[in-house]
Amino acid sequence: MPDKASKLEFTISNKTILVDRPEPIVDVDVLAYKRRMDPMDAVATLLDGDYVLIVDYFSSGLEVLNALKAYLKQEYSDQSFKGQREYRSKFRELSHRLVLLVSNNKLTVRKAPEIGWLKSLYPDMDEFLLPFPQVQGLNSSWQWQEKGIFIPVLGRKIRPFYGTYFPTRFEHLILFDNWLKRYEGEKKSAIDIGVGSGVLSLQMLKHGFTKLYGTDANPNAIVGVNEELKRFRAETKVELMQGDLFAECSDDTELVVFNPPWLPASHNLEGIDMAIYYDEDLFPRFFAEAKKHLKPEGRIALLFSNMIGITHPDAEHPIKKELAEGGRYEKELLLTKSVKAASNKTKRNQNWRKEEKVELWILKMI
Repeated sequence: MPDKASKLEFTISNKTILVDRPEPIVDVDVLAYKRRMDPMDAVATLLDGDYVLIVDYFSSGLEVLNALKAYLKQEYSDQSFKGQREYRSKFRELSHRLVLLVSNNKLTVRKAPEIGWLKSLYPDMDEFLLPFPQVQGLNSSWQWQEKGIFIPVLGRKIRPFYGTYFPTRFEHLILFDNWLKRYEGEKKSAIDIGVGSGVLSLQMLKHGFTKLYGTDANPNAIVGVNEELKRFRAETKVELMQGDLFAECSDDTELVVFNPPWLPASHNLEGIDMAIYYDEDLFPRFFAEAKKHLKPEGRIALLFSNMIGITHPDAEHPIKKELAEGGRYEKELLLTKSVKAASNKTKRNQNWRKEEKVELWILKMI
């Protein structure tokens, strides 16, 4: 369990939400690194399990990270999906011992970015260390928060909270929006499981749903969507609950919407990984609980992808498995849409994206 120092309390609807933040590091021995030193000396220190503190320029940390990447790419040369994952896992382990000092909500190194999250997420701490990649993540997240992300199906920007999944591709949102345009069922209520950055809920509000319930196991998502709803002046239309799957929701509904993780997990899940990978019991639990919350004529809308069959050919498609063996639902509709090719700027091998299609499954109870 994370140390209490890695949590920050928010209050939403008279409930305490403990928001996750990068865990501050205190009282550790460090090797002080400056740009005139050999970056491989810093890499050797990281490999020995010790910490390296950047003390001069922010860019010195980038030099060390580049040297670490070059070293590990020689050690982990397998370009398969599995090989790349092993490389990223080792890089994460070592790079998180490369640290920066935060004092009075600012980075102490020269030419460092201004990161608003340092003030809003650490109001209770004066001085501490943070892993360099975590600082990069905070900076990137702050840029998205400041600039916003334009969502075509909404016709406006959202501003995702730190540590919250948000869409960077929109094919699945377009599928869902096109289906909502033709949806003829009741629109009195719906439940958005894993509300994330709130886009699906905002889409449903746009299409006339009057009452929504949004749940998420990630506390940061609840805080972020709460802020987003205020910006959209829709906070009274959505009741947010932190918790697994249906959380504390006790109402029956006409529609359950779920955009689950699309890949089976092969490692312990924490943080934002839970928006990308699913454990083996997620879907069985979801389908069993959904039946308890659906009205007789209600439906489930599931956004998924054929990526599981491309990257994990031996894994079962969890929705097809439920339809074949569960005895609870039948398929009413399946819509698919091809995904755009990966950006030329990406450094990862993503040739499999050429075959990827997003899926919208509409199920009804038998």
